[in-house]
Amino acid sequence: MSKTVEIEKRRTFGIVSHPDAGKTTLTEKLLLFGGAIQVAGAVKSNKIKRGATSDFMEIERQRGISVATSVMAFEYGGRMIYILDSLGLQDFAEDTFRTLTAVDSVIVVIDVAKGVETQTEKLVRVCRMRKTPIIVFINKLDREGKDGFDLLDEIEQKLGLTVQPMSWPIGMGQRFQGVYNLYEQNLRLFRPHSKLTEEEEYVRIDDLEDPELDRQVGEKAAEELREEALMIEEVYPGFDQEAYLEGNISPVFFGSAINNFGVKELLDCFVRIAPSPLARQTEERLVEPGEDQFTGFVFKIHANIDPRHRDRIAFLRICSGKFERNTNYLHIRQNRKMKFANPTSFMAARKEVVEEAYPGDIVGLYDSGNFKIGDTLTGGEQLHFKGIPSFSPEQFRYVNNADPLKAKQLNKGLTQLMDEGVAQLFVREQNGRKIIGTVGALQFDVIQYRLEHEYGAKCTYEPINLHKACWVYCEDAEVFRAFRKRRQRDMAIDKDGKVVFLAESAWALQMAQENFPEVQFYFTSEF
Repeated sequence: MSKTVEIEKRRTFGIVSHPDAGKTTLTEKLLLFGGAIQVAGAVKSNKIKRGATSDFMEIERQRGISVATSVMAFEYGGRMIYILDSLGLQDFAEDTFRTLTAVDSVIVVIDVAKGVETQTEKLVRVCRMRKTPIIVFINKLDREGKDGFDLLDEIEQKLGLTVQPMSWPIGMGQRFQGVYNLYEQNLRLFRPHSKLTEEEEYVRIDDLEDPELDRQVGEKAAEELREEALMIEEVYPGFDQEAYLEGNISPVFFGSAINNFGVKELLDCFVRIAPSPLARQTEERLVEPGEDQFTGFVFKIHANIDPRHRDRIAFLRICSGKFERNTNYLHIRQNRKMKFANPTSFMAARKEVVEEAYPGDIVGLYDSGNFKIGDTLTGGEQLHFKGIPSFSPEQFRYVNNADPLKAKQLNKGLTQLMDEGVAQLFVREQNGRKIIGTVGALQFDVIQYRLEHEYGAKCTYEPINLHKACWVYCEDAEVFRAFRKRRQRDMAIDKDGKVVFLAESAWALQMAQENFPEVQFYFTSEF
């Protein structure tokens, strides 16, 4: 099969939302439709006994939340689909931002009762900056929530999206009877089962004027649906795929992921309209997926994906050419050739070796410490992919070794977890004390838990009063030396050896900037 055909088959997308909007449950249902799993799991442990496929870490199963971006692949409708189930919690925003660099489109999940929430606004802003095509899935229609038209207005106002409803619900909560597919103009009535493990049956009605509609949902609900469908036709423009691909219009679907309502409509439409792999910008030039030379970048690293084998995996997004097993590729940062005997594709924690991979594919490379997030691999050309920064942390704590006999394990654990990008480690120049900086407080619990259960090391935390950590640089070496000497107590080094200024307050930061105008202060590490 030609490379062009293979590229056209790929669909790589991320699922993003505010916490608890149901994106991991939606991921499970999409995998179920794709035949990738036989039984859909639930994130909350009290729903059904099986855990969610994308929540494969022990801490995720215990807490009922996602704390690591999962990569899953399956085939559906002649397409190769890659889902990156990202993290809704503000504490893990940095991981989610990096995940968005590896996808070509996004599905945004919104809770029908809560509407547009803070974290959703932040993530959509990132997508809009990159002009990433967005599909919206309004979830939990089996519960009482906001009116459909009110939700559409809220999405347009808060997220700045131009929406186009592609399906429409019949009722809500206890009155919820199914969804009408505006795109294909047919109605599917779902019968909820007591078990969540079976694909629900549906009744097909091709015309809203069909009297069968009244018999199935009742006259009142049928009339309401006819009126609302007419209103949608008048108010919202027809679907334009080109406008969607340019990020100017966002299709909206309604459903209930936990009950499979509306999920198949979403998947069928997504497969048809979503973009195949897109071009990627490097510092040197634009890389097109159809090019002959292989290129790719590492957007995520995960240590101990299988704790029994202590393996560390670098997730590589392929951008152009063809990646082949046991072939030499140039690691740009280290300027050396590397080849990979066991590149893997993922079904969450399950892996299988791949012989070749194409643009859009996500490949796992076994890593003994050679990779960092943002690293580029090519067939030989010097390229550097852009847009994969580390952000300035907002919460800080000193980290102490709670078991002196396990110092080696603690250092190894901290090094590997920092390489994953779960947090950032700074070492004070003045006294060598280690400080962990995170975007959110939950990250500290995750690090402590993983150090103990994956590395056999225990740590304790000590509070530290810091406002901001920023990377600093100055072309004038003499001025930079004077700055570092004068502000010695505020200086630290990050894991990559870059100099960092630890500001105790907004005022301290402002004074440092005013007193040393030649020194540049950066709030992301990408400079």
